[in-house]
Amino acid sequence: MAIDRRREAAGGGPGRQPPPAEENGSLPPGDAAASAPLGGRAGPSGGGGEIQPLPAPHPAAGGQHPGCSSAAAAAPSLLLLDYDGSVLPFLGGLGGGYQKTLVLLTWIPALFIGFSQFSDSFLLDQPNFWCRGAGKGAELAGVTATGQWDSGDVANWTSPPTTPFSTASWGAAGNLSNSSGADGGDTPPLPSPPDKGDNASNCDCHAWDYGIRTGLVQNVVSKWDLVCDNAWKVHIAKFSLLVGLIFGYLITGCIADWVGRRPVLLFSIIFILIFGLTVALSVNVTMFSTLRFFEGFCLAGIILTLYALRIELCPPGKRFMITMVASFVAMAGQFLMPGLAALCRDWQVLQALIICPFLLMLLYWSIFPESLRWLMATQQFESAKKLILHFTQKNCMNPESDIKGVMPELEKELSRRPKKVCIVKVVGTRNLWKNIVVLCVNSLTGYGIHHCFARSMMGHEVKVPLLENFYADYYTVASIALASCLAMCVVVRFLGRRGGLLLFMILTALASLLQLGLLNLIGKYSQHPDSGMSDSVKDKFSITFSIVGMFASHAVGSLSVFFCAEITPTVIRCGGLGLVLASAGFGMLTAPIIDLHNQKGYFLHHIIFACCTLICIICILLLPESRNQSLPENISNGEHYTRQPLLPHKKGEQPLLLTNAELKDYSGLHDAATAGDGLPENATANGMKSM
Repeated sequence: MAIDRRREAAGGGPGRQPPPAEENGSLPPGDAAASAPLGGRAGPSGGGGEIQPLPAPHPAAGGQHPGCSSAAAAAPSLLLLDYDGSVLPFLGGLGGGYQKTLVLLTWIPALFIGFSQFSDSFLLDQPNFWCRGAGKGAELAGVTATGQWDSGDVANWTSPPTTPFSTASWGAAGNLSNSSGADGGDTPPLPSPPDKGDNASNCDCHAWDYGIRTGLVQNVVSKWDLVCDNAWKVHIAKFSLLVGLIFGYLITGCIADWVGRRPVLLFSIIFILIFGLTVALSVNVTMFSTLRFFEGFCLAGIILTLYALRIELCPPGKRFMITMVASFVAMAGQFLMPGLAALCRDWQVLQALIICPFLLMLLYWSIFPESLRWLMATQQFESAKKLILHFTQKNCMNPESDIKGVMPELEKELSRRPKKVCIVKVVGTRNLWKNIVVLCVNSLTGYGIHHCFARSMMGHEVKVPLLENFYADYYTVASIALASCLAMCVVVRFLGRRGGLLLFMILTALASLLQLGLLNLIGKYSQHPDSGMSDSVKDKFSITFSIVGMFASHAVGSLSVFFCAEITPTVIRCGGLGLVLASAGFGMLTAPIIDLHNQKGYFLHHIIFACCTLICIICILLLPESRNQSLPENISNGEHYTRQPLLPHKKGEQPLLLTNAELKDYSGLHDAATAGDGLPENATANGMKSM
């Protein structure tokens, strides 16, 4: 039965053999090109399972598709479909001066994106407030914008993402100084407020004075008195940017795969200038929140298209480092943001100064071309030819140096009609949709659990003097993110994408489980006078686990997005990236939701994400390894990215499951499949009977 199914999947008669897959999960150039048409044949993949691209029409009698031979004859040239092996070397790879200029142009906007990502921490920071006329000494009482009393109010934010693919600041609207509790990972008890009469008297004021700690004289909260009964509007304002980013990733990703990366980038730049500058002119918080939604929508289009363009410009060995450089540039925006806020002093000036640098990106209309890789993958060969000639002119190259004959082959294909694909086509695949779903869950978990660790660490600021200052909090979290990026560079170099993601996910799971379980055990022993343990010991453990968790979860989120960009085919790369980035946005959205409910459900929130980390560890093993592999260009290529064992087989060791090449050379099984007899129905591919 298994042999019959394999013969039917091959789409041919008994003597027809499926094309073998390469050992590292990618197709050989010939097979990759042969499977390029989206409605092409389906055959078994490598050790990870069968390949099933798009569902093909029902075959005619005899098992052969009626138009199979004509479709094969009409398939594009193998040379043109091997972009990393033929077209990119012809253009000089990343050594060409024009390619280096384009990569630099994708790095510069990362600084502006970094400013926008972290703006919520300054525009919507909830300051201390007191009744106007009560005297500045009332600030020491610590009445916060949520109406709660606190002796050590700290920054209302958690760790922001520090990569260009990141979605928004990790701003949490809750008062994190209320996080210190008996059990590090549990929901801590809130400090007892003073008399209700005193608290009510402050909220009964008609005017307040504010103590803003972010370098601004006035922000959104103090502008429209978003305190006491109006404090919930701050959370809605924070939702608006995140929700706009989520919708932006999903919608602009699909559009970029259909009309191209360049139009989406340019229109996103134009509209973010319109909406972003209008935000600074808002007359009320409703207008502010609405415009922030559209600002986030446009910002998502810029982040997404730049990320895809950066990946598609680079050869296999340079993709990760080029992406990490953009991450460091975005982190520079994070580190410079407090100084920018102190320089502006007013939130409206700060918002305008954040958006105005995007004016420089209007020049991209004339200097930044469409993605050549996307043009070739969608068979827009007429436009691709013009762009190749533009590249050779900018690099001062001689077209006669085309040793492989790319241009002559391109001339033969100019009359071909473009073939564009939408991300919904991934539903008809077997391996590709699984890879994208696994990375979506990893991204959701990494960005979601990051808030749990940050909140736990900030919950000890009363006992750790360093964490009482807003800037100390801000730069502590930024330093952890910087260390995480540096560690990723080293780990991915030695372990690869899948191994690095697995390592950081294991660290995240360990930090989460130890914080939830071990600290409770330490708390019980600390109650015994002879145990030698005190609350300070438990606090130190909690801070340590929180730092490790923030460090690892940041790397998990970043690697998940980068991994998706590599294994998703070019024809739907922006759509796949949009799904993973939207999942990251959903993970970050849990933070303001928990804070909106006054931290109710935080402990359950942490437990759910801790369980997700265990599931992700298992699912990561199903992913392929994309290090030093060519990018898949179409859906059939993406199907051939199948998982391989983490550790290579020892010399002379026979794997339990045979690969396609080994199966083809297995004479006994091959003869039985050809003859159509000699095997029972319950025989499997490796000759073992299934139970």
